Amino acid sequence: MEPREILAEAAAIQEELQAIRHDLHRHPELGFDLAYTLPYVREKLTDMGYAPVECGKAGLIALAGGKKPGKTLLLRADMDALPITEEADVDFVSLSPGRMHGCGHDMHTAMLLGAAKLLKAHEDELEGTVKLVFQPAEEIFQGSPDMLANGLLEAPKVDAAAMIHVMAGIPLPSGSVLVAGGGVSTASCEQYHITVQGKGGHGASPHLAVDPITAAAHIHIALQEISARELDGNEFGIFTTGHFAAGEVSNVIPDKAEMWGTIRTTDPENAVGERIKARMREICAGLAAAMRCQATVEFYDYCPCMDVDPALAADTLAYTQELLGPAAMDLNVISGGKAGGGSEDFSFVSHKVPTVTMFLVAGDMDKGYCYAQHHPKAKFDDAALSRGAAVHTWLALRWLREHKG
Repeated sequence: MEPREILAEAAAIQEELQAIRHDLHRHPELGFDLAYTLPYVREKLTDMGYAPVECGKAGLIALAGGKKPGKTLLLRADMDALPITEEADVDFVSLSPGRMHGCGHDMHTAMLLGAAKLLKAHEDELEGTVKLVFQPAEEIFQGSPDMLANGLLEAPKVDAAAMIHVMAGIPLPSGSVLVAGGGVSTASCEQYHITVQGKGGHGASPHLAVDPITAAAHIHIALQEISARELDGNEFGIFTTGHFAAGEVSNVIPDKAEMWGTIRTTDPENAVGERIKARMREICAGLAAAMRCQATVEFYDYCPCMDVDPALAADTLAYTQELLGPAAMDLNVISGGKAGGGSEDFSFVSHKVPTVTMFLVAGDMDKGYCYAQHHPKAKFDDAALSRGAAVHTWLALRWLREHKG
């Protein structure tokens, strides 16, 4: 099998993949609640001749190959959307208000379904097994842990894992593939929730109340000093408050103020994250007490750094360059070796088996694809679908062939 043949076969199913993607895009679903998406994917796989099995709360697994002895490579697509209202200029806009495939997971699912079709056609050539994984709840960092707890890496035992994430709003030609080099490629992420409890009262009599908004505002500003003044300049630590809520009307001092946000680091051991959390607790307690309030800090939904295996990354780069030539690039060269600040729950898998991540540019900025993921106006180029399917397929064929021992 030659690379050009895989590219041609993938191009031949482009319209089918586009139709799948548009259907999924119109019906975005959140977390584990995939009442439309899960049966849709199951039916597509079944029609191809697979026998998909459920894994965890809302995951699906299908196996390709297995006719010849060999190793097992896991390929993953995530299926969930984001809780944002779509503003993208597309003719297949979300039909669910407040929900949008703004991270491209509809693209991921369509591409892996395309790879499933191609791999089924070449099943006799697979020198091992491909485990096709359709995962829920990536956006809340719970999908991978749930599937791992329910046997994701067993039956058959997984030897290596790979994923593709589409990208828009970056200055590279559409169709480019960036292969993450060895080491940390994306940051860890942990959610936090701060509650500042005061005493409500009339806006005209602040002396009779204890204002939690003022205390929370001081806490928010003080927390920025952790990164600015307490971390080594070579350490990566980002503290972000994304949601600040207090009160309902202009003339009433509320009882409490609340903040939600994230902590991100690129420390595989998360020692930096633990130091940030310890200082957050101290700062919140101290400033709240100074202003006659009480503060509590909760941490939840931790996702570790993505740890890319160097050998698997080198192989993947070589295979994608066979397929795409100079359109396949080493992410470390493009980024200067710096890990991205975004997070990805497939990182849980990367701490269990050798893992690689790839990024597929899905839209030229000068053609209107100028908004990055998670923006309400984000959109992705359908033309990337067949390329993603081809990359998945070629990686599976080549890696299994070269790693039979």
